[in-house]
Amino acid sequence: MFRNFLGGIHPKDGKELAKAQPIEAMPLPSEVVIPMSQHIGAPCTPTVKVGDMVKRGQVIGTSEAFMHADIHASLSGKVTKIDVFPHSGRISCQAVVIESDGQDAWLEGLPLHRDWEKMEKEEILDAIRSAGIVGMGGATFPAHIKLKPSKSVDVLIINGAECEPYLTADYRLMLEEPQRIVTGTRILARILGVKETYIGIEDNKPDAIAALETACEGTGIQVAPLKTKYPQGAEKMLIYAISGREVPCGGLPMDVGAVVQNAGTVAAIADAVVEGLPLTERVTTVSGDAVKHPKNLRIRIGTRYRDVIDYCGGFGEQPDKLLAGGPMMGFAQFSLDVPVMKGSSGILGLTKNITAHGRERACIRCGRCVKACPMGLVPSMLSILGERQAYARARDDYGVMNCIECGSCTFVCPAKRNIVQYIRLTKGELRAEMAREKAKAAKEQGAKK
Repeated sequence: MFRNFLGGIHPKDGKELAKAQPIEAMPLPSEVVIPMSQHIGAPCTPTVKVGDMVKRGQVIGTSEAFMHADIHASLSGKVTKIDVFPHSGRISCQAVVIESDGQDAWLEGLPLHRDWEKMEKEEILDAIRSAGIVGMGGATFPAHIKLKPSKSVDVLIINGAECEPYLTADYRLMLEEPQRIVTGTRILARILGVKETYIGIEDNKPDAIAALETACEGTGIQVAPLKTKYPQGAEKMLIYAISGREVPCGGLPMDVGAVVQNAGTVAAIADAVVEGLPLTERVTTVSGDAVKHPKNLRIRIGTRYRDVIDYCGGFGEQPDKLLAGGPMMGFAQFSLDVPVMKGSSGILGLTKNITAHGRERACIRCGRCVKACPMGLVPSMLSILGERQAYARARDDYGVMNCIECGSCTFVCPAKRNIVQYIRLTKGELRAEMAREKAKAAKEQGAKK
């Protein structure tokens, strides 16, 4: 029996809207808008110019920075514009617009066909780096960097929990293409040299558990059924549930000898290593009570939300919120012109029937948020300190930087306080302060020289 982390909640999951919908390949869009920032780290710089003809899989953006992931063309065609466009995570970003030529031709030499079991470790890592793969559950951390931990690891955990309400993309991937996930998992286990490998799946997905148990036979990979509870898929919760190890405050999974990767990510890694395919498409859930026909779609990177929603029949009702990601940790969007990116796990259109929040009131000190917090924090106090702009106290006395922003506190708050928003504001201000101090120190150091 696997362990159960403290806290957490049981929101209505809404997965019934898209759960039964098989993965469907969306038709080729007439053009794509491909952002140069789709990962944690430095944005890429375009390597193409307006007027260039490109092919699918061609690098169109890269960076000299260590923390980055290359960007590739997701179809063949002509570069028609390089400009600033709406972005689902940072308001706006430089992007490359490609008009499809209708041929959808791969770059010469792609796809490849390689026997990964005969490849050297560094060769495999280079294939993952060259493919521009990032964490596809939404975190978007460059995969090749995560797979070179600076500390010894002995446990690999594949995250198939998909605990966010409405999202079913990983579920369908596990159900329909379990062998890709198993192959990617075996590749990672070889790179890391781990002793134990698990695929964690919430127990509300028994058919996905069964599919992967069959696919894992004879591989040494263990499928770990997990208690259905949000946020079971959070890295620290998942590590504790499966291994019993607690990642320390401010620490990383490798501090307890673990590496975690998303199910969609390992499937993309299998494609990159075995077939040499860069990350140019992903499976995304399009759902919500405002969407006429919820689906799980295989979508080209750079496809506008507008085109995706239209393919799903448009909106049956006027949405109150358009979300990138799930309703707990996703981001509200101001435009249908934002493009699908590597980390786009879901596109949700929700009506007021779902989003009605009520008027925010003063904290009544009920303690429900404290009970729900999986990190053992005091969210009520963090929201009050954020509201009062007492950022340093929130950090020093209440550990605000340890918050994973899962939204459990906001969900249970009877006073309807926007707790996560206050916490995000606090963390943003603290990071900005640290950046200013770092820049000041560098300037002073330079002056001394």
